[in-house]
Amino acid sequence: MTQTPEPTGTPAPVHWKLVVDAADPHAQADFWAAALHYEAEDNSALVERLLELGALPAAATVEFHGRPAFRDLMAVRHPDDPYDKERGTGLGRRLLFQRVPEAKTVKNRLHIDLHPGEGLRETEVDRLTGLGASVLRQVSEPAGTWVVMADPEGNEFCVS
Repeated sequence: MTQTPEPTGTPAPVHWKLVVDAADPHAQADFWAAALHYEAEDNSALVERLLELGALPAAATVEFHGRPAFRDLMAVRHPDDPYDKERGTGLGRRLLFQRVPEAKTVKNRLHIDLHPGEGLRETEVDRLTGLGASVLRQVSEPAGTWVVMADPEGNEFCVS
């Protein structure tokens, strides 16, 4: 029986992305990039290379902020995280929005909690509302106080 060697040192952080279904992945990317102070990924070099190779049909692309992008996918990444410069793909904390045909119909099973800092909740809720979010309800419980909001496509998230 083969044994797995014990890890040495501190393991590298896990590269991850949270995938979110969306009717308009580019609008969702713009909203969440602004909400989280993230950056929309620039995959234009990869898209152009795939188009040139004939590996990607032109119908699978759109123009996003003046550059070619995948029609059905758009990601945002933390600006301090590493990324693959050839592909424009983040190698750290990311949200990937993928186009799906059906609308959101039920409560999220997973959501994002935003923590703007002590005394900043009201200002952050106002800022997010200005970006297109809506307030669903305010919650005050012994465990804490927060605001449940929805992004422009109805996905719930909390601001505490």
